[in-house]
Amino acid sequence: MATANIAAFNKVLYAPLAETDPEVQNIIDKETWRQYSGLELIASENLTSRATIEANGSILTNKYSEGLPGARYYGGNEHIDELENLCRKRALQAFNLDPTKWGVNVQPYSGSTANFAALTALIQPQDRLMGLGLPDGGHLTHGYYTAKKKMTASSIYFQSFPYGLDPSTQLIDYGALAQQAKIFKPRLIICGASAYPRDWDYAALKATCEKEGAYLMADIAHTSGLIAAQQLNNPFDYCDVVTTTTHKTLRGPRAGLIFFRKDGTNQDLEKRVNEAVFPACQGGPHNNTIAAVATSLLQASQPEFKEYARQVIANAKTLASGLMEHGYKLQTGGTDNHLVLWDLRPLGLTGSKVEKVCDLLGITINKNAVSGDASAQTPGGIRLGTSALTSRNMMEDDIKKVASFLHRVIQLSIVLQKEAGSKPIRSRSTIHCIVQS
Repeated sequence: MATANIAAFNKVLYAPLAETDPEVQNIIDKETWRQYSGLELIASENLTSRATIEANGSILTNKYSEGLPGARYYGGNEHIDELENLCRKRALQAFNLDPTKWGVNVQPYSGSTANFAALTALIQPQDRLMGLGLPDGGHLTHGYYTAKKKMTASSIYFQSFPYGLDPSTQLIDYGALAQQAKIFKPRLIICGASAYPRDWDYAALKATCEKEGAYLMADIAHTSGLIAAQQLNNPFDYCDVVTTTTHKTLRGPRAGLIFFRKDGTNQDLEKRVNEAVFPACQGGPHNNTIAAVATSLLQASQPEFKEYARQVIANAKTLASGLMEHGYKLQTGGTDNHLVLWDLRPLGLTGSKVEKVCDLLGITINKNAVSGDASAQTPGGIRLGTSALTSRNMMEDDIKKVASFLHRVIQLSIVLQKEAGSKPIRSRSTIHCIVQS
């Protein structure tokens, strides 16, 4: 169509972003530079592929498609049906699942919405659930609450009771969990975490669930890429439902998946999960994101992705070793997966202060609670992950240098805290002035 024939009110549809909205383009450019000029060490972040970004930014964003393939509430969905069926097929293939035993819903907008939809499918309001406590590495959506406030929908609409770590080992205390479940009688036990650096004993959890008549749900948001690559224990051998995000170790766009058993006594789970996603918890799916998920799942099924996952874990172990060589304390004394949880309390530092200093130096991390913290709002540690650095081709020797950078950050933070006292550290100039003095 010639530009001259386009109505004036439609010309904006054909102009590039830089021309239409240079302010937003400038912000994107600055964020692009930030990501590629700094060190991304946040465990819940990764760098997705160019192909995935292209799919995510596609014309598929224009289409409404409430419902499931073959049962939409809108017309014109023949190609969207093909896409969603392809994505579901690839999700099962990526995790080596038998389609006669497992199904998947690929429509959740995020991991948190996937989790609430799964809870909606599995249990009723005010039913009881157990999840790993947030200060011990759990997630907000696993039932977290404080003495004064129910923090998320999982604690507002359900009765939750946290299980925790063995104080002597800082590992999941499966024996104590079983004893707590015997008393609390949960309808659902959730396993999975956002800051637990070790693998899970799904068999022990399943045994507890069978004794107490509870469902077992795994939230593998952080480790799904490592599980797909068969580098960690397999929750699908034991769980009734498995949820995940797609943007962490799976290296896809920001979205969620819900896997559900179709065999045995779980044959109604497919209907319950699908109806919980839509119409119970969300509206029309984001088809552009589903396309991006499909592309990333294809990539995760390739032999090269298994090598990537192995390197992520090797890099995390190298980072843990490098920090411990400097005498620092890590929760559980190491890692089995992609993340390291660093306890700063012996240094007299808080996670928020170290996070700020790292920000000013081009290193992106996040403050995080460590076991024994009284409050998740003022945590005594930081969480580190190696997925994004591995996506930038960093190997063990590179990670050793990163560990040395972090050591220097701690030395600087100790000086800054001593000199600044209670004053906030807001800029590079503040750091420069304090160090020079």
